[in-house]
Amino acid sequence: MKSFKPTTPSRRNTVLTPYKELLSGDQSARPKGLVKGEKRAMGRNNAGRITMRHRGGGNKKLLRVVDFKFDKKDVPARVEAVQYDPLRTGFVALVVYRDGERRYILAPKGMKAGDTVIVSENAPITAGNRLPLRKIPVGTFVYNIEIKPEGGAKIARAAGNFVELIANDDGQAFLKMPSSEVRKVSEECWATIGLVSNDQYKLRNEGKAGRNRWMGIRPTVRGTAMNPVDHPHGGGEGRQGRGLRRAKTMWGKPSGKGQKTRSPKKYSNVFVVTRRVVGKKK
Repeated sequence: MKSFKPTTPSRRNTVLTPYKELLSGDQSARPKGLVKGEKRAMGRNNAGRITMRHRGGGNKKLLRVVDFKFDKKDVPARVEAVQYDPLRTGFVALVVYRDGERRYILAPKGMKAGDTVIVSENAPITAGNRLPLRKIPVGTFVYNIEIKPEGGAKIARAAGNFVELIANDDGQAFLKMPSSEVRKVSEECWATIGLVSNDQYKLRNEGKAGRNRWMGIRPTVRGTAMNPVDHPHGGGEGRQGRGLRRAKTMWGKPSGKGQKTRSPKKYSNVFVVTRRVVGKKK
C-alpha cells in the first residue's frame, strides 16, 4: 500500500492502492465499443425513488463493458493490459482472442500483460482459466461463478473475493462463500480459477471525506443523532443509548449485532446448506 508524507492532516492518514505496481500493459488502450458513457442511477430505481441511500454526486466515470458470459469457448486469449476500472473494486484485463476480437474480463490476482487464458472444459487449472465446476478439483479457489448454467458470472466479483469448492455430490457443487455460507449450485455452472485482483483494496484509507464524495458516496447520519420521528434510535436528552434491546433500521427491521435478517421465504433458501456465521463468532 502507498502512504504519504503528512503535509496535511488528511494526508497523514491516507493509504491508497499502489497502482503502478499492480497494473501492466498500455493503460491508454480503450477499444471502441468496450468503453462508453452511462448515466449512473445514484441509488434510485426506474421510478426515481431512492432505494439505496448515501449515493450521489461524484466524478464522471466511463463504463467498461466487462464480459461475464464467456461465450467464446476453446479460443485462447492473450492479455494485452491489466487496467483500473473506476466502477469496480477489482482490476479488469483487456484480452485479445486468437481470432482478433478484444474483450474486457475481470482480472485474477497476479495476472499481468502477456499472460494467456482460455475458456474450455479441458483448460489447465491455472489462474484466469475458466472451466465447469465438475472439472475443478475440490479445494480450489474460484471466482466469477454462475448461479445457473450459461447464466453468466454472478458470484464473487469484488476485489479480493474468492469461493472455495469444498465438495461435489449428485450433480451439485458445494461452495463456501466469502460470507462463510455454504451453498450448492449445479456442477454444470462455470467458474474462473483464482481470486479477484486488487485484494489490498480493503486496506485503503481515503484520508478525508472529500475523496469519498468524489467517489459518489454521500454522508451517513447515525440513527442516535436523529429525532424519534426519523429513526427508532432517535431522541433523548444529550447522548443516549438506543433504548432498545435490538438494533433496528429506519423502518423498524432488525439490523446488525448478529441478528438474522434473511427472509424465511427467500427463493434461494433451498440452495443454502449452511447459514453464514454472523456477529462476533465470525
